[in-house]
Amino acid sequence: MSTTDPHPLPFAALQALDESGFVTRLGGVVELSPWVVQRAWQRRPFASREAVFEALAGCIRSAPLDEQLALLRAHPELAGREAVAGTMTPESNAEQGRLGLLALSHADWHRLDTLNARYRERFGFPFLVALRLHASLASVFDSFERRLNNDPAQERDEALGQVCEVMRGRLERTLAEAEASA
Repeated sequence: MSTTDPHPLPFAALQALDESGFVTRLGGVVELSPWVVQRAWQRRPFASREAVFEALAGCIRSAPLDEQLALLRAHPELAGREAVAGTMTPESNAEQGRLGLLALSHADWHRLDTLNARYRERFGFPFLVALRLHASLASVFDSFERRLNNDPAQERDEALGQVCEVMRGRLERTLAEAEASA
């Protein structure tokens, strides 16, 4: 299932899924890293959608450093090679498209390409940002510039926090209004 599915899963139905169904249904909430959802399954039952989020985020935060870095590296760059090649997940396409990252002016694309290269060289993974928390492309650029000044450990923590915020938005769309309608 894609988190862009127009038919969100009711929370009670999520609780009833077996491990395979849980991973299939929620696999898209964490970019190309199904191990997070697999580990979160072990923490069920969940009292709420927020408890599902906390279980997923806990799996990310408690993972060994090499798995955290692999998770960060699994994400696409903003308007990067995956976007150009058309190989991003539907979730990333929708998120990047909202702020116009898939149709940048030449000047904005060049600025972003330069920032992406500087960031990846400094930290070893792509710049990760929960785009749903930004109202404009200018806000994203400001965040990018500011975070380039972080030390590597600080930025890894920030990037993991951003992954969790991306995951929160995807989870809300996957289970949207399910608790209210249950």
